[in-house]
Amino acid sequence: TAVSPQAGPACRVAQSLAQYCVGANYAWATGEGLFLLRLLLATSGRRCLPAFLLLGWGVPVLFVVPWVVLRYLYENEGCWERNEKVAVWWVIRCPILVAVAVNFVVFVRIVRILVAKVRAHQVSRGDTRLRLARSTLTLIPLLGVHEVIFALAGEGEGGGGLRLAR
Repeated sequence: TAVSPQAGPACRVAQSLAQYCVGANYAWATGEGLFLLRLLLATSGRRCLPAFLLLGWGVPVLFVVPWVVLRYLYENEGCWERNEKVAVWWVIRCPILVAVAVNFVVFVRIVRILVAKVRAHQVSRGDTRLRLARSTLTLIPLLGVHEVIFALAGEGEGGGGLRLAR
């Protein structure tokens, strides 16, 4: 894509901001999962609020800024919408994959805690399963667990079945 010399910097800033927002989305999902896990473990989450704020808004800066520098130095073409140098793209992709993995582990731990709590307060077997299913189905999009399926699907222009499903 040809970008005019005047529009190039603004377009690249917009692309960098978009990458920051994507990173913040995953960081906040991780923070939400960790906060919920702390609440279920009966420990106060309020004391950790500054840490969760730093996780959600600060951590993405740690990988977006190096990505911007690497893009500028090694792949400063167009609007930065294409990812031709895989190593530069992995600067963004790795932290997102780590967040997806952490969210999956947190999800499994939360579901195990919910199963134990629901079994401890059994009212009726049907009601127990329904409550557990509802809780689990709510957590899947909240924590981005569905991303585990698509985490390694290519970002390129290929037409693999998993990529198309994503």
